[in-house]
Amino acid sequence: MVLGAAGLTVGDVLAALTGQGSPKAEFVVLRLRLPRVVAAIVAGTALGLGGALFQTTLRNALASPDILGVTGGASLAAVGSMLLLGLEGPAVALAAFAGALVVAGLMWGLAWRDGLTGIRFVLVGIGLASIVSGLLGWLLTRAEVREASEALVWMVGGIGSIGWPELATAGGAVAVLLVATSLFSPRMPLLSLSDDSARSLGLDATRARVTAILLGVGLVAVATALAGPIAFVALVSAPIARALVGHGHAALAASALTGAAMVLVADLVAQHAFAGIAVPVGIVTGLIGAPYLLWLIARGNRKGSDG
Repeated sequence: MVLGAAGLTVGDVLAALTGQGSPKAEFVVLRLRLPRVVAAIVAGTALGLGGALFQTTLRNALASPDILGVTGGASLAAVGSMLLLGLEGPAVALAAFAGALVVAGLMWGLAWRDGLTGIRFVLVGIGLASIVSGLLGWLLTRAEVREASEALVWMVGGIGSIGWPELATAGGAVAVLLVATSLFSPRMPLLSLSDDSARSLGLDATRARVTAILLGVGLVAVATALAGPIAFVALVSAPIARALVGHGHAALAASALTGAAMVLVADLVAQHAFAGIAVPVGIVTGLIGAPYLLWLIARGNRKGSDG
C-alpha cells in the first residue's frame, strides 16, 4: 500500500489505518488501496479453494472452474446483463453469480450417468466453455466501443474499482462458505479414492461429491461476481499448495492461501510492472497460468505415450 504516485511511507499507511493519518493519506489508503488489497484476498481465497474442491472431487488436474466454463458462464451473464438489459452495479454481479450457477447446473445434468465420472464432467465442461466463449464473442460484436470497454473487466477480471459495499457482501458470503468447507473437509481425502473404496470406508461418495462441487461452485461464483473471471488462479493454486504441504486437510487451507497470494502479487505486478500502465489483474494471471496449462497437457501426453 506504499507503492504509487501518492508517495506514502509505511508510517503514513499505519497512521491512516488507525485513523490518525492526514486526509490525503486516509483517502488513498482507505478508499483506494485497502479495498484493492482486501478484494485480492477475498477473490483469491475463494478461487484457490474452489479450484482445490473441483480438482480433488473429480480427481483431475484439469478440472478447474475456469477451464470448465463456470467462470465463463458468469462472464456471459454479466456482459449480457450490461449490453442487453442495461443493468449496472450490484445487478451485474448478481447476474454473474447466477450465470456461474446455471453453467454448473448444465454441466452436472449433462455429465450425470448413474453417478459422476470425472473425465465426463471435464469433457462436458470444456464443451460448455467453448459455447460460452462463442456467445460472449457474439455479444461483444454487437456492442459499441464504450460498452465493450466497460465489459472488459468481465472478460479478464479486475479489482481496481471494487468498493466496500461489494466487499462486505462478497466477504460475508466467502466466510460462510469457508466455514461450510472446513466442516466438510474431513471427507475430502476419501474423495481422492475410488467410489468403491470410499463406500467401504463409510462415505456416501455421490452425496459427498455433490456437496463438494456445490461448495466449489459457490466460492467461484462469489469470486467472479466480485472481480470477474481472474484466469488460472483456480487451476494452479491447488497443485502449488500440494507441493508445499502435501495432501490432506492442510491442502485445502494452503490452496486458499496460495490463491490469495497469487492474486495479491499479480495485482502488484499489474499496477507497477508495465511502464506505468495499469492492466487488469486477470491479464497477469493469464500470463502465469497459460504456460502451466500447456505444461500440464504436455506432461499428460508424455505419460500416455509412455504407458
